[in-house]
Amino acid sequence: MAYDYALVHLKYTIPPAGLLTFISGPLLTRLDLYKTLTLILVAFFATLPWDSYLVRHGIWTYPPDAIAGPRLFSVPAEELFFFVIQTYITSMLYVLLNKPVLHAQFLTNKQDSSPASRRIRTLGQVILIGCITMGTYLVRKGGEGTYLGLILIWACPFALLTWTFSGYFLIKLPLVCIATPIVLPTVYLWIVDELALGRGTWAIESRTKLGWRIWGNLELEEAVFFLVTNSLIVFGMVAFDRGLAVFYTFPELFPVDRETPSPSNLVRAVLTNPAKYDTVRVKGIREAVETLRRKSRSFYLASSVFPGRLRIDLVLLYSFCRVADDLIDGSRREGEASTWIKKLTKYLDLIYGSDDQSPSSTRAINDFIRDNFPEGTRSALELLPTQILRSEPLYDLLEGFKMDLSFTLDERKFPIKDEADLERYAHRVASTVGELCLRLVFYHCETKLPNDKEAVLVIAAQTMGHALQYVNIARDILVDAGMGRVYLPTNWLNEENLKPEDIIGNPKQPKVERLRQKLLDLAFKEYEGSRPVMNILPRKVRGPLIVAVESYMEIGRVLRERTGVPSKSRRGRATVPRSRRLWVAWENLLAE
Repeated sequence: MAYDYALVHLKYTIPPAGLLTFISGPLLTRLDLYKTLTLILVAFFATLPWDSYLVRHGIWTYPPDAIAGPRLFSVPAEELFFFVIQTYITSMLYVLLNKPVLHAQFLTNKQDSSPASRRIRTLGQVILIGCITMGTYLVRKGGEGTYLGLILIWACPFALLTWTFSGYFLIKLPLVCIATPIVLPTVYLWIVDELALGRGTWAIESRTKLGWRIWGNLELEEAVFFLVTNSLIVFGMVAFDRGLAVFYTFPELFPVDRETPSPSNLVRAVLTNPAKYDTVRVKGIREAVETLRRKSRSFYLASSVFPGRLRIDLVLLYSFCRVADDLIDGSRREGEASTWIKKLTKYLDLIYGSDDQSPSSTRAINDFIRDNFPEGTRSALELLPTQILRSEPLYDLLEGFKMDLSFTLDERKFPIKDEADLERYAHRVASTVGELCLRLVFYHCETKLPNDKEAVLVIAAQTMGHALQYVNIARDILVDAGMGRVYLPTNWLNEENLKPEDIIGNPKQPKVERLRQKLLDLAFKEYEGSRPVMNILPRKVRGPLIVAVESYMEIGRVLRERTGVPSKSRRGRATVPRSRRLWVAWENLLAE
């Protein structure tokens, strides 16, 4: 029996901690561990004196035959371990659920918050102040409410502090990301506590408790204790993430670009006056994330494992590419689409300069954007990190859009005549994006590579761009046919006694499936030629980039297996089931 409390850990706390470590391990970064360790230390040293007071005053008691013996300030070693293991379990669950979330989009201040958010924040402050007042009253009164009072006056000031600083941010976060890491560990620990109280592993002095039981042996005070402690852990993680979001989102306030900010910078970020937030930038990031979430599930998932400012800039880059593509593809007439290409070209000329003009001022660029582009697209152009990116891939991307416009069914114009045209098109619309992503990686990565290795990686990124675009074309044959476009090389069609018009008329015929598989063979040939080169990348970014590539290539594997699920947003397009996308990400990160 001297090891009864230790057995509680062996049976009930260590196994879920181990399971969470196994699941989240491949996703964890040094920053995640830094946050968790910091919170464990805070929880340990904040709880130790309070717990010691309870034990020394007989409010909590542990039978001698239930504990091993070692104590620190009267607190048994098993109880000290509980401080650590509970914080670890709740923190790991929070980290796992918040991985997909780009916290920058939820930064806000009083002016940017809705009236409902302001009322909720104020109500939370009032409730917490009320709990502190009630706790003080119960402790002064003594007797049966003592233990509950001590819980309230110990926990609620910490909760009030974090709620006051991070309340608006916390309210905006997805409810599942906040409620789940509070509710699940709380209910689980209620069950464990009920079993332990029933076995006599620990006990509450009857004169200091109300005697109300939730069920079985679970006392009201114990239920409140686990609820408030798990809430404190989650509130602490939220405060951490808000500070990181401020640090990553506003480089003008924090010019140092590091994945893990110094403690002083993190404290500065937490204490930064929200009135200083660039809300225009935050709203632009929100729009970019929503674009990414709707338009590319594969990249949306992959983006969640990129660190810090790199993740934000990649999302902004994707948003620009998507917005530009939508402006052109959404045009009703060819002339309208050509006009958008001219405006986008002028936009790049203003930023980078041209043969007859120097780069323009930020004000002139923003004025041009405001005067020439719809409101919903402006932030994608204003926030594109052009100061990091080379101009050539962006101009080449526009050349790819011009190739899209050259399809004309009435005049029987189909520009993809052979594999050379196919590669040229893929290079313009996909290899360019791959190179731009890589430039962002080179800029933000703390580990710098020599120029020769960067050059090799750029070539590999361009080749991988071919592979990804071939998969994209293979997936979208039906969708493209509906737009009067056929990206399969005409000479391939001739070999099957087909014309582009035949594909447009019947994109589901068996011959088309053979051509799809041929294109996929070419895609995987390009993929296999460039994938090993990715091992040159620094470890911190290698895993996320591999996840991005493999998530998209999984679409090709699904098309080969013909096991895709229909897209909810675009008819005729197959997608990878969510569970399979998650498995691909986890498996590849584990391998790294």
